[in-house]
Amino acid sequence: MSPAAPGDVPGEAGAPSTSVALDCAYFDAWRCRSCTLLATPYERQLAEQQARIEALLPEMPWDAPHASAVGGFRNKAKMAVAGSVDAPTIGILAADGSGIDLRACPLHEQPIVDAMPVLEQLVRDARLTPYDVPNRRGELKHLILTASPDGELALRLVLRSTESLGRLRKHLGLLDALPLASVSANLLPQHKAVLEGDDELLLAGSGVLEMRVNGIGLRLRPRSFFQTNTAVASALYREATAWIDEADPASLLDLYCGVGGFALHAARAGRPVAGVEVTAEAIDAARETAAAMGADASFTVGDATSVDLEGARAPELVVVNPPRRGIGELAGRLEASAVRRVVYSSCNPVTLAKDLAAMPGLRPVRGRVFDMFPHTEHAEVLVELERA
Repeated sequence: MSPAAPGDVPGEAGAPSTSVALDCAYFDAWRCRSCTLLATPYERQLAEQQARIEALLPEMPWDAPHASAVGGFRNKAKMAVAGSVDAPTIGILAADGSGIDLRACPLHEQPIVDAMPVLEQLVRDARLTPYDVPNRRGELKHLILTASPDGELALRLVLRSTESLGRLRKHLGLLDALPLASVSANLLPQHKAVLEGDDELLLAGSGVLEMRVNGIGLRLRPRSFFQTNTAVASALYREATAWIDEADPASLLDLYCGVGGFALHAARAGRPVAGVEVTAEAIDAARETAAAMGADASFTVGDATSVDLEGARAPELVVVNPPRRGIGELAGRLEASAVRRVVYSSCNPVTLAKDLAAMPGLRPVRGRVFDMFPHTEHAEVLVELERA
């Protein structure tokens, strides 16, 4: 099976056609139906997605949606491990808890697909017993592999305990064939439907994967969040930066800033920026990137919803990039503040609509859809708001 050629919106400079569908034997065989829209032509996916989002949100001018490659776009593989030590499956779990092997999933970037046979060998040689969900026994729960634009990889093994760490360390040489920047073990002793636990042990490498996006080397540590579609994320950052540059604010605050993507792109114009994020690991990474750039940027660990926005201390422009639940009470605080402009990046148009309704004093002036997750109804939406 092979992904089709990359696609983008017809008419956009240098954009190839989106008319070719993705060939996926897993989907055709009903082994995996996660890509619920895969049977829908990609141009139609985009058009229907745009119509759904426009119907949810207030009226505003819309730029043409930014499309994705239809295959080979995912920079992260979150793979459940099941089966046996000698015959592991690496993919997803069926409803009964058995494994469905998806190691050649055509959504993943090629370095991830190429690494899968080596990871299978590691499971077998290090005797990493796959976790049996129905019977609640075994050790290896997930393999999480992230690829950078430069072709480097970061590997995380989610384990039930430290029982297999000795064997794992003994066989790490198997991974020498892979361009790994980081290998870590995450400990998840509980039997619950989550991807990772609280404890992370670095086993090899620097513990940092550099994601070079639009010339900025964003640093990802094992628990850092980054968009799963690097090419579309790059376009999202470029668009937001263009809007910010047009507004030319004297001060900018990036809330839910993660590793600093929006703030550090905006900082390249020489303006001072600040960011707030609850995850200390992400803030450390943002500070390191800012120092490497020589940017006038400060980053703080904290709750984005409780940042001081009052009076003269209010920044002129605020960027928000919240999780799926939206910004909640922060919407009311932005509405009551002296903030003149908001750039809102949302992965959930439903909560975006709710948040916009709570900020009637901030008028939507333009929006654009970024298809971060082709073949599904999920999308990233960028909206610019200005004080009415």
